[in-house]
Amino acid sequence: MEARTGSTVEDTPTVLDLLARGRTLCTPPMRAAVARLAAPMDTVAAYHFGWIDRDGKPAAGDGGKAVRPALALLSAEAVGADAQAGVPGGVSVELVHNFSLLHDDLMDGDETRRHRATAWTVFGPAQAVLVGDALATLGTEVLLDAAVTGGADPVDAARAVRLITTATRRLIDGQALDVSFEQRDVVTVEECLAMEGGKTGALLAASAAIGAVLAGADDRVSDALQRYGHHLGLAFQAVDDLLGIWGATEVTGKPHWSDLRSRKKSLPVCAALAEGGAASRELAAQLADPAGRGEESEQVLAARAALIEKAGGRAWTQEEARRQYDTALAALGEVPMADEVREHFVALAEFVVVRER
Repeated sequence: MEARTGSTVEDTPTVLDLLARGRTLCTPPMRAAVARLAAPMDTVAAYHFGWIDRDGKPAAGDGGKAVRPALALLSAEAVGADAQAGVPGGVSVELVHNFSLLHDDLMDGDETRRHRATAWTVFGPAQAVLVGDALATLGTEVLLDAAVTGGADPVDAARAVRLITTATRRLIDGQALDVSFEQRDVVTVEECLAMEGGKTGALLAASAAIGAVLAGADDRVSDALQRYGHHLGLAFQAVDDLLGIWGATEVTGKPHWSDLRSRKKSLPVCAALAEGGAASRELAAQLADPAGRGEESEQVLAARAALIEKAGGRAWTQEEARRQYDTALAALGEVPMADEVREHFVALAEFVVVRER
């Protein structure tokens, strides 16, 4: 499944309404959680979320699309509860997601996110690390608060805490693998999928189930919703990997050939290396050549992208995105729910997979 141009699912009112609802319900308690942080961490976090500018003045910055909170609210509705039951889960997953973004920006040396300077470039690397750590712990704290205030049954809140902490560990596992792959010339497709299943799939899996868990869903329902989110995450990442090589700068916000410049072992690259033909062997030789690890020209990168495509990496990844998307919807089919809620899950799946950015 390749990103398409023109009208997209993002334009449909249903998806926009779901995302807006997630932001509306989850942003106030998330602001309250961030306000607990000691200065200057509260300021750094508020800047990262787009609530203030670098001078501390209120801003209407882009805080992201809030797909994960939207999934958390939907998962509560999937088991017949009100969306409000999923709010602590939506806040939790968004806090953990942004913990990972703060750390990713620093580790990758990225200087912009959401069309403005990243937090570490404004406030320094140390503050970015500390605020990321703090957001991860807040993600657990808001779930425990729900048990104390009566917003969730204590047993269900404890199950939700286990869900988010396990997802956070798996996310970190995936990130560690991704970093280790930078030192290797060849990474198998299976290894790449395992890495992306942790780095991207784990938190989307938790997002798709945490509201249901807070509402008292049994393990059978939780497991099916987690599988929906996990495979949706893998489909999302497959499309992201395609955009990392062939996406237009004005669409992705990244430099042209961004993943090729960093020699990222993404799915198209791994699939091309596994093909074994002449183009595959040439690609492997280029990636193993230490002389090419400096700044590479547009011509060299364009030729490398052509090798990946010739070796089948682009086509394989497009098909993999479709396979993962279909598997996600099959898992969703195991959960009895209202037709409208199911349609919303499908619409969100389309939104995160069929996209321009």
